[in-house]
Amino acid sequence: MEKTVFVTVMKQGDEPGKIKEYLDELEFLAETAGAKGEKRFIQKLERPKSSTYIGSGKIAEIKEYIDENGIDLVIFDDELTPTQLRNLEKELNCRILDRTNLILDIFAQRAKTAYAKTQVELAQYQYLLPRLTRMWTHLERQRGGIGMRGPGESQIETDRRIILEKISRLKEQLKKIDRQMASQRGNRGSLVRISLVGYTNVGKSTIMNLLAKSEVFAENKLFATLDTTVRKVVIENVPFLLSDTVGFIRKLPTQLVESFKSTLDEVREADILMHVVDISHPNFEEQIKVVEETLRDIKAIDKPIYVVFNKIDQYRYEEYDEFSLEPKKQENYTLEELKNMWISKDHTPCIFISAKEKIGIDKLRNDLYKMVAEIHAGRYPFNNFLW
Repeated sequence: MEKTVFVTVMKQGDEPGKIKEYLDELEFLAETAGAKGEKRFIQKLERPKSSTYIGSGKIAEIKEYIDENGIDLVIFDDELTPTQLRNLEKELNCRILDRTNLILDIFAQRAKTAYAKTQVELAQYQYLLPRLTRMWTHLERQRGGIGMRGPGESQIETDRRIILEKISRLKEQLKKIDRQMASQRGNRGSLVRISLVGYTNVGKSTIMNLLAKSEVFAENKLFATLDTTVRKVVIENVPFLLSDTVGFIRKLPTQLVESFKSTLDEVREADILMHVVDISHPNFEEQIKVVEETLRDIKAIDKPIYVVFNKIDQYRYEEYDEFSLEPKKQENYTLEELKNMWISKDHTPCIFISAKEKIGIDKLRNDLYKMVAEIHAGRYPFNNFLW
């Protein structure tokens, strides 16, 4: 495992607790990719430096730690500009990754099907293109074809042209796959469709396995699922299609959102979205906002949403001291209090379950049955099997 340090900037107004949680997530991402966290560096700045992201003093401090401890990799919890990336590599004399590149690397590791691999490859090339300056990729040693290579053409110009051609070819491949996927979705008839959405690692695949009695890959790592899985589920006598999609995350790279368009079409075309939330996560409310923002970005926020608070077996309630001057935190509310808060908030339909311990699953099935039956009755008004 590569020895890694993590770097971030704390801007004015940022809460230290939030910064710690962000770095926890970054370290979890790094572990998922196969790196081992050694140390964290935080610098307080009004805004990141345009040339090096962090100040010269912090760079010197990180450089000293790298040299003394044999660090292989430095990961920044932001997307670095090509200039920042180039200057930091020169100053630290070490391999630098930003958050976007790290997430792309995890997606590349997780991609199993040809479709997912094509989507990830496109996103990687789109990320790489503006960062080619002084980055000798040598994608091909020699360009073939008479008249294709100009006199004195530099390696970087060759690489840029090769990447642009690859991007164009990958986009064409994805267009073909998009048409096939759209045709497959069309062939499913008018069955009611429910799509599982949520932050990464909240238990969507485990819920999918419970409801569909299937064996979708699930583990305690980020982005365990990349390919959309669709299963037919029958509760009582009502059939519907359930799809499990890629998890969302804070600062999800725009390249991935663009290249995973077809995967996200399952969400856009669903009748109901099941928004799965990890209630045991200390920052679950922010994760909810991230998912809602992503749904807004892909124009799916107007769907009926059923919130499933998962992992109640891992939720830890802490009694609140009424004489404390500190405001109540999330963990100072009981599950029942949280439930009442969320039901009263915009009258959001929700349920509290543990997919792992199978707590609340019967109610979940019953709720889904009622929602699907209502849509089904409207779609097939003369079907008698519902009455």
